[in-house]
Amino acid sequence: MTQAVLSIGSNLLDRQGYLQLAVDEIHKASHTDTVSISAVYETAPVGGPAQQDFLNMILIVETTLDAHALLEFTQGIEHEAQRERIEHWGPRTLDVDIIDFGGAVIDDEDLSIPHPRAHERGFVLIPWLSVDPDALVVGHGRVEDLIRDISFVDVRERRDVQMYQEK
Repeated sequence: MTQAVLSIGSNLLDRQGYLQLAVDEIHKASHTDTVSISAVYETAPVGGPAQQDFLNMILIVETTLDAHALLEFTQGIEHEAQRERIEHWGPRTLDVDIIDFGGAVIDDEDLSIPHPRAHERGFVLIPWLSVDPDALVVGHGRVEDLIRDISFVDVRERRDVQMYQEK
């Protein structure tokens, strides 16, 4: 099995419900075991048009899928959440990004790992560090060091929003 780090976000409609949908679908998949679930954070959107704040979280999973099959699986979950890819960096019901896949470096027309801007994004680094103190963004360094260079102002833990795994 390969360990993967998934960043999950939503800023349309039932944001918490869409995060829970992703957690549920990933958890119940026979090819994927959930290792860690971060707290949920509310974050200001980065880039793109004016839009509502996101709810974001990190899932660390173990999977038997290869990276491209994991991408296809996560895009299927986004489709189930009725995600529409209308505007680059626009609002979305659900966004599931593969941040890391077993430390691999992949850069092709379909997939870039590590995620190209993960090392700059507080909404990725802060929740990731909370569930993996040894987290590393390949080619950029330890998450613990990277967070020193980012702003925490727009990353707020939402203790009132809890994600649950179905049994």
